[in-house]
Amino acid sequence: MENGEHLSLEQVQAFLTGNEEVGFKAPNRKELYAWTQRTLCAQGYANLHRSGKGLMKRYIGKVTGLSRAQVTRLIGQYAESGIVKSRQGRGQRFTARYNPGDIALLAQVDEAHDTLSGPATQKILYRQYHEFADAGYERLAEVSVAHIYNLRKRRSYREHRMVFTKTRPTPVSIGERRKPAPGGRPGYLRVDTVHQGDLDGVKGVYHINAVDEVTQWQVVGAVEHISEAWLEPLLLSMLEQFPFRILGFHSDNGSEFINHNVETLLNKLLIEQTKSRPAALQR
Repeated sequence: MENGEHLSLEQVQAFLTGNEEVGFKAPNRKELYAWTQRTLCAQGYANLHRSGKGLMKRYIGKVTGLSRAQVTRLIGQYAESGIVKSRQGRGQRFTARYNPGDIALLAQVDEAHDTLSGPATQKILYRQYHEFADAGYERLAEVSVAHIYNLRKRRSYREHRMVFTKTRPTPVSIGERRKPAPGGRPGYLRVDTVHQGDLDGVKGVYHINAVDEVTQWQVVGAVEHISEAWLEPLLLSMLEQFPFRILGFHSDNGSEFINHNVETLLNKLLIEQTKSRPAALQR
């Protein structure tokens, strides 16, 4: 906006009342603050009445696009010092003692020693400088144990060294992981589940297939849902259909079979429960 700082209060009022497009362009925040200062000076802001000050606050906000809080802060700065400028960062800043090179060196030490504890790492850093005269470790030689842990949390450290821990499987004590050993005797079953599939959005049934290891005698059942409430009575019915006593029950690691209800049922019938082993051990 050309000569916008020299408008009279009547012109400012007309500008705010209308819906006129604002053509103010500032290449940077410094120029924007300079325009605000010139406007406040040209209008004699300190000598304006309360209504005039409110008018100027609205005017500066509309022209510059600053929020009401920002305009209030700038006007307060002008009233205090007569100058509108960017606030410099306040607070004392301390020079970083350990530079990115030191952090990268710490990451290399942790990589070589598989991230030892803080005291052990501190001893390594101390010896590298004082006993092996490696000048690169001069600053790290005096680092405290607590600050070693602080440095390991920094982003620059993580960029050099990332440690991943594999998810550890939770051991399940139900059933023994081993291959059935019938020894030529009938009564050792292999049990599996097959889902029939869905049709037109309707869930299909689950087929439970039990085959004797030696005689290949087979009994098949079906349930609407794979859950303990549905599966337990079906398993009991299927076990009763075999013409010999059941001694072993072998399945995969699915939760439909590896649960406390099935375990209790098999223990009650004195049936040994085993489950599949990892693929590498099945050869």
